[in-house]
Amino acid sequence: MSVTTLPLPLPLLKQRELQEHFGVSDWTVNSWIRRQGCPVEYLPNGHRRFDLDKVRAWMAEQSEAGREQRRRQSENALTQRPA
Repeated sequence: MSVTTLPLPLPLLKQRELQEHFGVSDWTVNSWIRRQGCPVEYLPNGHRRFDLDKVRAWMAEQSEAGREQRRRQSENALTQRPA
């Protein structure tokens, strides 16, 4: 009989650890959460923790959305130019 072990989930990061990982300030992380929807886990005591995989996926999604927005702006600018 073989035993299969599943990898344990990585521990959640504290905000300071997330800041250090991405090299950003606390203001930036707070902005990500409040204004842009960064995924965050709230502990029963009210402290916030971050799943690095979820944050990375969110950042990739934000990057793609930003590229799409810039593409649309560029197209609009080209179509609105006087002839």
